[in-house]
Amino acid sequence: MPKSTKYVAKIPNEQGFIDYTPEEDAVWSDLYAAQIDAVEAHMARPYLDGLKKLNMPQSKVPQCPDISEALTRETGWKVQPVPALIGFDKFYGMLADRTFPAASFIRSREDFDYIEEPDIFHEIFGHTPLLTDPRFAEFSNAIGKAGLKAEKKDFSWLIRLYWFTIEFGLTRENGELKALGSGLASSKTELPHAVLSNEPTLRAFDIEDILRTPYRIDIHQPIYFVIEDMDELFAAADRDLMVDIKAAQAKGLFALVYPTVEKKAS
Repeated sequence: MPKSTKYVAKIPNEQGFIDYTPEEDAVWSDLYAAQIDAVEAHMARPYLDGLKKLNMPQSKVPQCPDISEALTRETGWKVQPVPALIGFDKFYGMLADRTFPAASFIRSREDFDYIEEPDIFHEIFGHTPLLTDPRFAEFSNAIGKAGLKAEKKDFSWLIRLYWFTIEFGLTRENGELKALGSGLASSKTELPHAVLSNEPTLRAFDIEDILRTPYRIDIHQPIYFVIEDMDELFAAADRDLMVDIKAAQAKGLFALVYPTVEKKAS
């Protein structure tokens, strides 16, 4: 995540609703239309089932209270608008409280194809469908609880487990590669890059390997981890992740050479 942003948070009213402009609603509508066919073709069943359960509007920016009502019914989670950028400590704390922090602004037309920081399209369209699934909701909650126990020096290690699963995880369904992560669901170019191209390296899901793998936010991921058995991922919710972090720190980060590429579309 970048350290600064040009965007300003949209402030909800006392009922939690935000007054989005007609142009902002139109941006949401166009983003949804541009992504939905690829999502239906390449996203994994847990995401697609969640998208159906949420039944979010296609022609205007969804409101967090409405999404929260659906999430609370399914898994006891809610969505809370936050400024464009928040720190790891607040992020982990909110996950531990079963609250997903959603940046309240939506990208401008100028940034339609690429925005480095997460906006509400990424947050709601990308993230919230998986939070309707009790197993993914528990895994996200476990990440948050681990973050509350971690020291600041551990934050960047722990977030890699979230990054390579909830943000950019892959799986297989009936032998076909499918995407799980929110960063893939909301990106028109990275989704086909991950599941259709032969460019990225695919690795087996392994918590310690994930914790030791650095990543960049401004390019298509050159490495994805494939979760063949979802039970392996969900079992992480019962692990002492701080033990895993200490083991990874003892071995150090993998030395990766990233390619020089143009900015991805998001």
